[in-house]
Amino acid sequence: MDLDFTILRQLTQIFGPSGSEERVAEFIATQLRPYCDELKTDALGNLIVSRHGTGKKIMVAAHMDEIGLMITHIDKEGFLRFTPLGGVGISNLVGRRVKFSRGRVGTIGVEKLEKPSEFKLGKLYLDIGVASREEAEQLLHIGDTAVFVGDFVELEARIISKALDDRVGCFVAMEAFKRTKSTHELAFVFTVQEEIGTRGAQTAAYAIEPDLAIAVDVTATGDTPKAHPMSVELGRGVGIKVLDHSMVTSPQIKRWMASVATDRNIPFQWEVLEYGGTDSGAIHLSRGGVPSGVLSIPTRYVHSPAEILDKQDVEAALELLVALLEGPID
Repeated sequence: MDLDFTILRQLTQIFGPSGSEERVAEFIATQLRPYCDELKTDALGNLIVSRHGTGKKIMVAAHMDEIGLMITHIDKEGFLRFTPLGGVGISNLVGRRVKFSRGRVGTIGVEKLEKPSEFKLGKLYLDIGVASREEAEQLLHIGDTAVFVGDFVELEARIISKALDDRVGCFVAMEAFKRTKSTHELAFVFTVQEEIGTRGAQTAAYAIEPDLAIAVDVTATGDTPKAHPMSVELGRGVGIKVLDHSMVTSPQIKRWMASVATDRNIPFQWEVLEYGGTDSGAIHLSRGGVPSGVLSIPTRYVHSPAEILDKQDVEAALELLVALLEGPID
């Protein structure tokens, strides 16, 4: 499959932390409007792109939000204190650059520590290059959010960027929506606030009442030096989720996904993630329950400004998603 990653490049660089996904939604809507029967934004900000059909009602979910920071305090010298939005690991934040919605860039610093055990979130601050609270308040306000700076770099086989979690899932869903000839009723939901509790997916699933749901998201790998043992590697194919902290995939869904992948010679690997979760964790608990699965794209250094994935795994995820949508569903 010859896949152009230009749209993924654009997606990763759009500002969109949890609660501020509007720019991402606008971009996706512009791309998919010619291919859909209906397009709407719900009360929480989820973008729902639909196509009519005569079969099952299938919900495909990919989250638009990325991890970030929110300003909580500005001191008299103009330094900013912050709280994380999503799973931000503080151990590697010092020296990281961040960007605010209006383009202001800052860097994260740390107070002088007497001993390593003092290194905590409260010791970190943002420096946006001003000299006073008044100067800072002309640019930013309490509650403003920032995302990490991380350029998109396309290598021969791999890609490095911020926000691959989960703009690559959005990219795969977008391409699948354009390509599929499925006769099922499709509701592709580009969800909000996944990183802070799968909130958008929860409300969207309740409203849509799907017969079946598939989330497309990233997953960690076990293929770096002395990594935690995990049988997922870059370049070995799309992950079919078995378990994470939010759900245990039903045997029927696993068998269906694996059977389609095997029949189509699509490379896949079983994914057992011992932490974290995805939108399917919220969707499968909606109303009386929704049979749900996850297509996972192996990604190194998740929740960092330099996540890495393999193009072949993205292509496998796209191919399998299209095949699942177009095949018979019991």
